[in-house]
Amino acid sequence: MQKGLGQNKDLYHEKHRPNYHFSPPKAWMNDPNGLFFYKGEYHLFYQHFPDQSVWGPMHWGHAISKNLTHWENLPIALYPDSLGYIFSGSAVVDWNNTSGFGKNNQPPLIAIFTYHNMAAEKAGKNDFESQGIAYSNDKGRTWTKYANNPVIKNQGVRDFRDPKVSWDEARKQWVMALAVQDHHEFWVSKNLKDWSKSGSFGKEWGNHGGVWECADLFPLKDGKITKWVLIVNINPGALNGGSGTQYFIGEFDGKTFVLDESFKPSVMNGNGVWLDYGKDNYAGVTWSDIPKTDGRRILIGWMSNWQYANIVPTTQWRSATTLPRELTLKATSQGYRLASTPVKELQSLRNLAKKPLQVSNVTIKDSLDLNTKLGFVPTLSEVELSFEKPKTNDIVNIEISNAKGEKYIIGYNSEKNTFFSDRTKSGKVDFSNDFAAKIHIAPRLSDSNIIKMHLFFDVSSAELFADDGTTVMTEIFFPNEDYTKMNIKTSGAPIKVKSLKVWNLKRSWK
Repeated sequence: MQKGLGQNKDLYHEKHRPNYHFSPPKAWMNDPNGLFFYKGEYHLFYQHFPDQSVWGPMHWGHAISKNLTHWENLPIALYPDSLGYIFSGSAVVDWNNTSGFGKNNQPPLIAIFTYHNMAAEKAGKNDFESQGIAYSNDKGRTWTKYANNPVIKNQGVRDFRDPKVSWDEARKQWVMALAVQDHHEFWVSKNLKDWSKSGSFGKEWGNHGGVWECADLFPLKDGKITKWVLIVNINPGALNGGSGTQYFIGEFDGKTFVLDESFKPSVMNGNGVWLDYGKDNYAGVTWSDIPKTDGRRILIGWMSNWQYANIVPTTQWRSATTLPRELTLKATSQGYRLASTPVKELQSLRNLAKKPLQVSNVTIKDSLDLNTKLGFVPTLSEVELSFEKPKTNDIVNIEISNAKGEKYIIGYNSEKNTFFSDRTKSGKVDFSNDFAAKIHIAPRLSDSNIIKMHLFFDVSSAELFADDGTTVMTEIFFPNEDYTKMNIKTSGAPIKVKSLKVWNLKRSWK
């Protein structure tokens, strides 16, 4: 259960509050950061302003989980100090005590973060961001900042932030991917305290509609093949507007990232390859130190968009994370691509006390009304739908709605071979001109004749993992009252449904 930090009986029951996504106990949250696994616990830190539900002086909020579904809130981990606010970064287990901070033969935990000196920025200086570290010897419960911070000083560059550090086993070194304006830099170290710049990537590749932020660099295997993945969060410049996450696939030679030849045509002339085509998955990074016996690369993102994050219609708290997703490599005709699929632990949220709806090999003409068949509200549900690709120009969608006539629609357009998300009539939309001005589109990347849509609906969000995670969309919405109805609708010829499963999901907090 989500617990800790607060005895208010209404906590986690506020209007629009997610039921099984992580959100802060109160006030503002943005980027998840400092993600690591240690002694059975997944640590989630996040950008946090504890005093208001809008962005402000950044702290590191903190929560832990044993299963990626139920979270326990812990006290704030890092506070601003004389060097600045505590911006995004990462955390690692220093297994070999290369830093020298370990005690009692136990490895120290090291957090690496950006200091943002607001006074220096307001004074017109360019060197207001630098990198610092802190360490913990008690399983991450308390943190001590390094006395000689910053460990990387700024040489006069604006937007110099979000260090993502990992251990390069092959070369016995620490590697940092650092976001710097319109590209990423790479730095290496033997002890997490002394760093040297080793390379850079990105000025000539991908989308440059905004500042590059929140880097991540890691290897992934596909059978015997290992590729390196470089994640780039960019704001603005995403395909559907505002904040988004692009990625690159290539090699890392111990100094810098080298793009695969097969990947180059996809990211020329300002193009990007996107991890999520929805409006509301940003600043996603991955957990470090997941045991080799597990072997997964798991990412979580901030479920919002800088176009409207400060003004969405919540007040006591603001923002949530996406569901955690496992990243895998997929070989395609255009080279390797990433697939994102919901982590298996989420299956524990299925409410077995309520019988799931299961249908197979049926034909839908016009509409399949699920309202009387479900026996539970659609905004606590998981849906798996697979159907034959229509031979005519057709639209197949899943619609959730309420008695006020408000509705959210997500579906597939066979004429354009795209998925789409439509929140234009989803409820509260007038707080921002960018929130619901148009329908959001995502390309279908699979060549299969079977369309697969795996969906998670929460009180105020929808996440689509289509075609085994090769197309992903994450979107938030704010109906004036909770959605209570679900329909599958089609235009044109009837569609042949191979399989439909709908589970009721349990809340992850009391």
